[in-house]
Amino acid sequence: MSDRLDPSRDVDAGLAKGTDGAGNAGAPVELVVFDFDGTSMKGNSPVQLVFYLWRKGMLKKRVMLRIGTWGLRYKLRLPQDESWVRGLVFSAFEGKPKALVDEFLHVFCDEEIEPRFRHQADEAIAAHHAKGRVVLLVSATFEPIVERIMERHDYDHHFATRMRLDSRGNYTREVDGLPVEGAEKLRLVRLYADKTYGEGNWKLAYAYGDHHSDRTLLDAAEHPCAVTPDQPLERTAKKKHWEILNWDN
Repeated sequence: MSDRLDPSRDVDAGLAKGTDGAGNAGAPVELVVFDFDGTSMKGNSPVQLVFYLWRKGMLKKRVMLRIGTWGLRYKLRLPQDESWVRGLVFSAFEGKPKALVDEFLHVFCDEEIEPRFRHQADEAIAAHHAKGRVVLLVSATFEPIVERIMERHDYDHHFATRMRLDSRGNYTREVDGLPVEGAEKLRLVRLYADKTYGEGNWKLAYAYGDHHSDRTLLDAAEHPCAVTPDQPLERTAKKKHWEILNWDN
């Protein structure tokens, strides 16, 4: 099970799953960071969620059209409001109790996301743990989905996009803070690691990502790994001699 850490609020909570974060004989703690969508899993969990909600009649046609327009702009790499589109998706859950929505998203994860999880990710996680490294999962997808993944796969800790609750504990359409995407992934990892281990007592040993928005994270790692990358990330990986992994097999 994962602890639900938001570094801006409870960064001193420490690592999940009993990991004490101690280095070997004073050596810096080695962190390994995995992206989720397109890296640990094949495909994109928010996209799968949109179609899942549509099949169940939980998203209106006009909302689907607006999400589709956003998706087209995203594919064209035009500037996007990441919080706005997540609010559109969560319009399906607005005003509903957190426990009820989280359970719905856990079932969705079991049915649609777990079968897409890549065995290569599990193998890489196990290999890093065997070397005594701490493995983190960072994702722009919704936190209840990532929490379910944490129950089934051996990441030590996670950062994911959290949606705001109202005073009665019901979900709203607003993102609580910022979506965990792009440079925000690296910012959260650094904040967490500095608070948990102390500045200078850790290093980002490996980072795995598939999308050009993961460049900042990968560029900060000693061993950046581009996993079945999109074309812009592949160009960067080749230019900088990063390892390129094909996890579609």
